[in-house]
Amino acid sequence: MGQTITEKIFSEHVGHTVYAGEIVRSPIDMVIGNDITTPISIKAFEESGATKLANPDSFSIVLDHFIPAKDIASANQARISRDFAKKHNMKNFFDEKDMGIEHALLPEKGLVVPGDVIIGADSHTCTHGALGAFSTGMGSTDLAFAMVTGGNWFKVPESIKVNLSGKPGKYTTGKDIILEIIRMIGVDGALYRTLEFTGSTIEHLTMDDRFSMCNMAIEAGAKSGIVAYDEITKEFLSDKTLAREPKIHYSDADATYVMTLDIDVAKLDPVIAYPFLPSNGHSVMQAVQDNIKIDQAFIGSCTNGRLSDLKVAAEILKDKKVHPDVRLIVTPGTQKILREATKLGYIDIIVDAGGVVSNPTCGACLGGYMGILGDNEVAVATTNRNFVGRMGSRSSKVYLANSAVAAISAIKGYIADPR
Repeated sequence: MGQTITEKIFSEHVGHTVYAGEIVRSPIDMVIGNDITTPISIKAFEESGATKLANPDSFSIVLDHFIPAKDIASANQARISRDFAKKHNMKNFFDEKDMGIEHALLPEKGLVVPGDVIIGADSHTCTHGALGAFSTGMGSTDLAFAMVTGGNWFKVPESIKVNLSGKPGKYTTGKDIILEIIRMIGVDGALYRTLEFTGSTIEHLTMDDRFSMCNMAIEAGAKSGIVAYDEITKEFLSDKTLAREPKIHYSDADATYVMTLDIDVAKLDPVIAYPFLPSNGHSVMQAVQDNIKIDQAFIGSCTNGRLSDLKVAAEILKDKKVHPDVRLIVTPGTQKILREATKLGYIDIIVDAGGVVSNPTCGACLGGYMGILGDNEVAVATTNRNFVGRMGSRSSKVYLANSAVAAISAIKGYIADPR
């Protein structure tokens, strides 16, 4: 019987053939913690009586949610991770000196590679599936177990085959594809399953598109998202010193899927997810008709804070001005992205237009800092969630969109079509 790519990754890790539904104990190639979740893991680790990490080089701590610290509490949280990293002589510890949003930074560093099993105490850890890896979010105590033992227990997920066909339009991106999928199946339509992205469209999608798609697999309830290794993956990895030798897997033609979704991407318009669920998707043309005025446009997060996002924003903002009633906040995913965007002139264009560029942080996305919404304010954002109160006040509203939509909307003062 044929296997999916996910089944093959677990089979390779446990040393025998496994299929969806089986419960396995698998070694883990990379464990990821951040400044919010890691202190809980550290406490559990120390309470277990453990004195050393099972695989120190396979544990990364990325301080990214409230760094630089926004208040005393966040500073103390960060201190716990700093002290632990120093005590255990961790080489994969990242703070202000080499900072970035974890799910943008680790691929950039070559610390997550094809064929890996990856866990993180952050739900959007599924981002790394774009590299042809199994990557999923777990709880902080699950992280502690992996810190102590080097592995964890998994139920091998069933897979949904997402067959994408057609070449996307200029302003139709991976963000729009995943928002359309979530619109089709709902926020629990892929519960504890893998969304496996396949089809002729894949060759037209950049790694940034793929990261966005896998990042938001969790918003459909999925355990993971995954895209098989190809020439685009190879090119992305070509300039990186990889932590491990990649292990390349592909699904068999006779692999079993619980569902197949077919989407003609050539016919897909940019998608806007209305409040208060990522599944509440509408065409950008509908949003234009609805005349949705905004107070803030946000471009950033682990979903859309990459160089291509800043590039398209700069192209749209060039020689234009942000609407006087709108705040435009741009958050690059990493310092490297910020530096490259600066060299290419994107940052000057954004600032000249009236936008503000922050340090790499998750802050605004989760309503933490650097872009919180006030009472009754409306934002168009490239983030991944638009739940009640997600970016600030419980009376605020967040419309999810791609970076081109966010940029043109910042100029117009309402959600607009970049085409």
